[in-house]
Order: sequence, then C-alpha cells, then structure tokens
Amino acid sequence: MIMTSATDTALVLFSGGQDSTTCLAWALSCYSYVETIGFDYGQRHKAELRCRIDVLAKIRECFPAWASKLGEDHLIDFSVLGKITDSALTQKVAITMEAGNLPNTFVPGRNLLFMTIGAAIAYRRGLGVLVGGMCEIDFSGYPDCRDDTMKALQVVLNLGMDSHFIIKTPLMWIDKAETWQLANDLGGDRLVKLICEDTHTCYLNIRDELHPWGYGCGKCPACQLRRRGFDAWCDRKTVTQFISESQDGEKGKANGICC
Repeated sequence: MIMTSATDTALVLFSGGQDSTTCLAWALSCYSYVETIGFDYGQRHKAELRCRIDVLAKIRECFPAWASKLGEDHLIDFSVLGKITDSALTQKVAITMEAGNLPNTFVPGRNLLFMTIGAAIAYRRGLGVLVGGMCEIDFSGYPDCRDDTMKALQVVLNLGMDSHFIIKTPLMWIDKAETWQLANDLGGDRLVKLICEDTHTCYLNIRDELHPWGYGCGKCPACQLRRRGFDAWCDRKTVTQFISESQDGEKGKANGICC
C-alpha cells in the first residue's frame, strides 16, 4: 500500500455495475490511492461478481495513469445477508412493488452493512474516504440510498470507530444520463465502451445479448433505468453537437469562411 495522507486515499464500494465503475473512475481521478471492496451476498445477479474482475483488469490495462493508483481489491463473503432477507435480488421471484411503494428488490440494510464493513476495512488499511454509488435522483426509492442516510451513517461510523471517515457519493444528485456523461468526462470513449461491454446491471443475470447500453434483459427495473439514461445521454449529445456545429458555422460565416 502507498503511504499517503488518509484524506487522499479511498475505498470504493465496487459491485461491477455501471454506477460503481463510474464511481471508481471518479475516485481514481480524485485520490492518490484507491482500493475496492465487493460483496458476495447470495445475489441473484452473480454475473456482477465476474464482471468486477474483468473491469478491474481493463482499468489497469487501458488507463495507465489510474492503474498506478489502483490498489488491493477485497471480496467479502457476506452470504448471511441473502439468508436473512426476503428480496427479489436474492430469490428467484417476480419483481413487484411492495407496501410503502418499495420494489421487492430492496434488500433491507444492504448499503448500511456494506458501508459499515467497508469502514472497518478502511480503518485497518488507513483509508480515509468511503465512496459509494448511491443516488437519490434516478433510483428505486431505496431508503439506504438517500443523502440523509449516508450523512447520518458517516456520523455513526466516526463515533463508533473514533475516526474521521468521509463518505462521498458522486452520483447522489445526478440522473442516469448525467452518469453516462460523467463517465465520458472521466475516461472518454474508452471508459464508456468498458462500461457498456464489461459491467453488469441486470437483476435477472442476463448477459446473452449486447445492447447499445450494455448486456441485460432490457426489461427489469435496472436495465430499463440504464437504457433510458443511455438514450437520454445520446439525445443530449446529439443536441449539444448540433448546437456546437451551428455555432461554429455562424462563426465561420462571420469570419468569411466558406464551409
């Protein structure tokens, strides 16, 4: 492990999905040293565990500047979570809406437990920043993805461990289209291509067809959110490009340039 200030080191909750990969790229752009942590909790979409390895390898291969900052990966056996929860993410049941307007894909306490275990490892490793892909804009209403939850958890973790952890959630206030844009800003076409081809989001564990936005069934809530965000991002790019080209054309005419 590279010796540096704790505030310049981070541990990223890294599932192998679009959001956590974008957060990993963000952390690698912001901090001098970054480690990752993932959890095998009996999830139905186990493809994400395989994708984690592929994504980390691709980042090391395709982004040399980031590779030098990317440290150890921690995969935690947390199968007990799948045994104590009743969720469509851990059992082969249809995805439906439950009482309280929450989908049955909600795994109670998941993010709270993941962040707590992450903090325990960060404490041992001397890492000062915990990074998660929680979002309160384009999300399924999970209460443990809310900004208030993360702020309260930061207080609890620091009190309980007598530490000074900072929880960062770079996606908290942006939608999925902006998440695609953030990935493009951080790593360009290479990172967008990596996210499309190597990350996994589909709740039903489908990876037999590559869509423009990535692999998946295209029907589950996670796939629909990812696809809508990608389509919206492409539409925004088209509009932005059209405006830019129009402005360039007007400048050319003003300068007497024939296009």
